[in-house]
Amino acid sequence: RTIGDRIGEAKASGNLGNTLKILGQFDEAVVCCQRHLDISQEQGDKVGEARALYNIGNIYHAKGKHFSWNMAQDPGCLSPEVKETLQKASEYYERNLSLVKELGDRAAQGRAYGNLGNTQYLLGNFSEAIAFHKERLAIAKEFGDKAAERRAYSNLGNAHIFLGRFDISAEYYKKTLQLSRQLKDQAVEAQACYSLGNTYTLLQDYERAIEYHLKHLVIAQELGDR
Repeated sequence: RTIGDRIGEAKASGNLGNTLKILGQFDEAVVCCQRHLDISQEQGDKVGEARALYNIGNIYHAKGKHFSWNMAQDPGCLSPEVKETLQKASEYYERNLSLVKELGDRAAQGRAYGNLGNTQYLLGNFSEAIAFHKERLAIAKEFGDKAAERRAYSNLGNAHIFLGRFDISAEYYKKTLQLSRQLKDQAVEAQACYSLGNTYTLLQDYERAIEYHLKHLVIAQELGDR
């Protein structure tokens, strides 16, 4: 501010906002990220503007998750306050998405689609969540980003469960399992086995359910995860 560096001030405000978000001070975080947004727009800095929109989306997303965890509810069964917070997150992600499309930034589009999928899932809009996660999946494959691809499969599996499409969920969870083994991520592998066990229970294929729950158990023991 002393040297009149507006872009520098914008970036510093954004960093403050992100730090406050991690500290759980969501309202102060929004004020700082809004300053990042305002200065970026004033300076015609499209990249900064996109980043600020994404960060504000993240703050509302974190705030919504924080409040919904305290109430431990299923997706879609939310208090009006949580619903409103998640809808705000979604709006900012949408604005970010249209801007990064304009900028031709595919990687940023992938992140926006993933977060839109997650907010729609929490809001109980499972069909919308699936559409966004499919877009996320396509971009992850484009970039050869196996970790993002794995997350997308997992999220697609979760959303199909709530639509009662257990057979489709099982297919997505199997892909999650495959990729978690490729990535040598045992904790995620265990989680995928757990999800498959539950899905096969819902499909009333109890033999398979037992098989996957045993795999989950073995990895949990290996990791010493009580």
